[in-house]
Amino acid sequence: MKIVSWNINSLRLRLPLLERFVKESNPHIICLQETKVVDEDFPLLAAKALGYDFIEFVGEKSYNGVAILSKIPLKKKNVIDVLDYGHKRHISVAFDTKIGEVELHNFYIPAGGDIADVALNLKFDHKLKFIDWMSQYFLSLAQKKKNIIILGDFNIAPKEHDVWSHKQLLKTVSHTPIEVEKLNKMQESLDFIDTHRMFVDDSQKLYSWWSYRAADPLGANKGRRLDHIWATPSLKDCVKEAKVYKDFRAATQPSDHVPIETYFDFLEREAF
Repeated sequence: MKIVSWNINSLRLRLPLLERFVKESNPHIICLQETKVVDEDFPLLAAKALGYDFIEFVGEKSYNGVAILSKIPLKKKNVIDVLDYGHKRHISVAFDTKIGEVELHNFYIPAGGDIADVALNLKFDHKLKFIDWMSQYFLSLAQKKKNIIILGDFNIAPKEHDVWSHKQLLKTVSHTPIEVEKLNKMQESLDFIDTHRMFVDDSQKLYSWWSYRAADPLGANKGRRLDHIWATPSLKDCVKEAKVYKDFRAATQPSDHVPIETYFDFLEREAF
């Protein structure tokens, strides 16, 4: 089963790009962030026309918004207003596999503004508190022994080679020591496995985001790995492959993020 995470940066604007991606990859589940559309204007028919009959979403005008498009039945939809800010940054579902139920959480963690100082930047303070909340939330599930996948735009590049220059970006929001520390703590809550780093060694550069400010983003290749797909240890043996669709950053009217994908072998009863 192919599961994708993509900060699409306006779903309605990028519908042609989503269609191209589906034709190329044909994933079973696509989790989108920054859909930037209120629920009543969500392009449901267009999404279903791509082959996704099971769609869950929650959105707001011009900002945030998350969605899950699936070819397999979904259940147990849940939306959490993290820290009661009224932001649409989380949606979760569950689906059945031959190895049991899998719970899937799609997150859009706040970017955190430009200044890495909680006293000067309330957005940065909110981001750190958001990650603390996630740590506590998943820690509370530790005794339930669930199969869990969490993914999305985490807006943090935690490892040295998740950014183009570790030294130059240490004071830049998304790679500061305090963000990395808190994200690592959240990862430790359920011993989540970073599925992409299973296949790309920590010594190798790996990115999923390139700034719009770059005239030739892939040529300059000053990227960051802000997007992640993590799984609980119970699913480690199911993880067979992970990809980053880098070429989509060079598409017409691209998102500044590209799709990332993990292939899980859940031994499905049906072929999709």
